Amino acid sequence: MQDKASEDPIVNAFTAGELLVYPTEAVMGIGCDPDNEAAVTKLLQLKERPVEKGLILLADNYSRLLPYVDDNGIGQDRRYAIFSSWPDGITWLLPKSAGTPAWISGSHAKVAVRVTSHPVVKDLCEKLGKPLVSTSANVAGAPPAMTTDEAYAYFGDTVTYVSGEVAGQARPSSIRDGETGQVIRE
Repeated sequence: MQDKASEDPIVNAFTAGELLVYPTEAVMGIGCDPDNEAAVTKLLQLKERPVEKGLILLADNYSRLLPYVDDNGIGQDRRYAIFSSWPDGITWLLPKSAGTPAWISGSHAKVAVRVTSHPVVKDLCEKLGKPLVSTSANVAGAPPAMTTDEAYAYFGDTVTYVSGEVAGQARPSSIRDGETGQVIRE
């Protein structure tokens, strides 16, 4: 009997290093397997985004982010603020683990992570067994796609589309430094 996951075209695309476009809390996201350097490189080229900027990892729960986060490096005084802010809303810059690839963290000592409640992303993370690289579905300097049709206008058939609707949050998540609480992007 064949494994059900291997029958899923989205899982197959992810495993093959393809880029996925999917709805998030505020915009359509585009992402891939964070451990697949070729897929991340393809994403950066498609978006015209420099690797030095780093990327966000999006997951259905914090434990899925642990391979990329140095959990022991998060101060006890900061833990409540970070973990009580999830799901949704805030992307935190947390100390990266020794195994976090440079193509994810860019030139930074921290990694950007967020836990989501969006049902499509939660389902994806459960099926894939890992977080997704997540950035807005657009090319650098263009407005983020809000629908699959808008994303298709940017990327055509070069990506795999995951059905679903943007959740309606007014803006993409704010980004804050997990060590200081400082707002990096409102």
